[in-house]
Amino acid sequence: MSATPTAERLSLLVGLLVLMLATVPRYLAGGHENRLNLITIALLVVAAVAVMNWRMLDAGERGRLPGLGKRLCVSLVVGLGAMGLWHALFTAWISWQLLIAHGATLGLLLYAVWLWWRPAE
Repeated sequence: MSATPTAERLSLLVGLLVLMLATVPRYLAGGHENRLNLITIALLVVAAVAVMNWRMLDAGERGRLPGLGKRLCVSLVVGLGAMGLWHALFTAWISWQLLIAHGATLGLLLYAVWLWWRPAE
């Protein structure tokens, strides 16, 4: 079973890396060394897969990456804003570490749904 890499897959991998990096301050602040070690190992594995996918992309797919990167950034900012609004309206004050982790999670989810509903031109 062989799947050809696409720019969408690579952009989702980059989004996953951003999400995983967004959880690191939360684990550092909470003193969760075991979880921090596990997320570090997972970061290295996902980064290796992303590099392999990058190397397998052809020039046409690589040319689509800047547009997908902009869409990913927009989704992450919208996710952070939406989670900030949600926590401001419905919860007590949370730490900024938890806010960026939740915002990145929502942002990546929004990006994946955006890719599914409206494929890149």
